[in-house]
Parts: sequence; structure tokens; C-alpha cells
Amino acid sequence: MRQLIAGNWKMNGISAALADIETISEIAATSAPDADILICPPATLIWRAAQTAAGRIGIGGQDCHPEISGAFTGDISAEMLRDAGATAVIVGHSERRQLHGESNSFVSAKASAAWRAGLLAIICVGETEAERASGDHLGVCKDQLSGSVPDGADSTNTVVAYEPVWAIGTGKTPTMDDIGSMHAHIRRCLTARFGSESNAIRILYGGSVKPTNAREILAVPEVGGALVGGASLKAEEFHRIFSAVPPRG
Repeated sequence: MRQLIAGNWKMNGISAALADIETISEIAATSAPDADILICPPATLIWRAAQTAAGRIGIGGQDCHPEISGAFTGDISAEMLRDAGATAVIVGHSERRQLHGESNSFVSAKASAAWRAGLLAIICVGETEAERASGDHLGVCKDQLSGSVPDGADSTNTVVAYEPVWAIGTGKTPTMDDIGSMHAHIRRCLTARFGSESNAIRILYGGSVKPTNAREILAVPEVGGALVGGASLKAEEFHRIFSAVPPRG
């Protein structure tokens, strides 16, 4: 399985940040990492980022609306993202679930919209610190997978990203055993629903991924890549992360 290293820039980046995309694209083209590289900048930069990347890396969106068009002020459709040059979109990120009250069914509708537009849907799941402490973390993620991943998911249209909410931007990371256990659980949930064909769906880890821990995380069984936040904003740090991808045997 070829890993995916995706950078989520969140609400960061103006025109000057295109220089980092140029640098990342050049490094990826010359170093040929054994991984797919994706940057998800703010929507205002997607078209220019896609032009800058020139196919050397992928460019994605951070969210989309389920509908193709309509009276949804401030929203952006999957078709608009595709038209701007995106090839993927993140849906169901914990910040969207918590700050915007997005339900599993709404996330599922967004993932279906991504497929409709020909985009790869990166569907996020993950538990809070309280849910982890109470021992509910496995059930929480199982429910999120069940409700957020539409029927018909496969490796060509779907990536799952496990992001423990308590590790996002906090500097905290689960132990490698914790990461391995949850990724194995997610794989079992996918296999139970979609059969062995789902074994090729990549499961990313996200949550305080940085150059100092990337190699260890990316070597954990069932980890199919990383969803990187703050460390993806600096070309050199992001390069060190995707350079840590283990070679495929």
C-alpha cells in the first residue's frame, strides 16, 4: 500500500505561502518519496496552489457542502473544488464536528458529494480525551465510521483519517501501541462492512505528527500515512515527515 502524507493547513496561508507549495512540489519531484503527497490549503489558494504544484503533488480542499449549488452563503461545493484543481477533500474533521455541530450523516453526505465530483474523500474520525478516559474510544470511532462512511467506499474514493481529538495541536500523541490498536480496530470495522476489498483503504494517523515522531508512527501496522497539521505549513518540516515513510517491501 502506497502511503498518503496529507497536509491540512486549516485557516492559515495567504499568497506568500504559495512559495512553500512550490518548494514542497520541487522536493517531491526530485526526491521521489514512496508516498503520495497532498496539501489542503485554504479555499482561496486552491486554484493557484494547483497551478503551482503542476501535478507534482496533489492539492485538496478542507471541506465541502453536500449540494452541487444553491443558497448556502459561504459554503463551497465539491464540484467547485474540483473545478479549482483539487483532487481530494477532507470531511468530518473534529473541528468541523465540534465547532459546527456536524453529524455523522452530514459528514456522510459530504463524502458522497466528494465522490460525485470525482474527489477522494478523506473521512476523519476520532475520540475526545473524555471518551478515551472512559474507555468509549473504540465504540465512538466505530459509530463514526458506521455513520460517516457511505456505502460503496473503496480505496479509489476513500481514505479514513484517525485523529484523536485530544492530540490535535496539543503536542500530545498516543503511544504506538494505542495507535496500532485503534488502526487495527478501524480496519476490522471496514472489513466487517465492506469485505476484503476494503483492505486497500488507507487509514491515516493525525494528531501532533512532526518530524521527530513521524518515522515511528508511519511504521506502525495499518498506518497508511499521516494527516499533518502545523508541521505541514513549513516546507522543510513537511519534507522531513514525508521522507520518513518506510520503503515498501
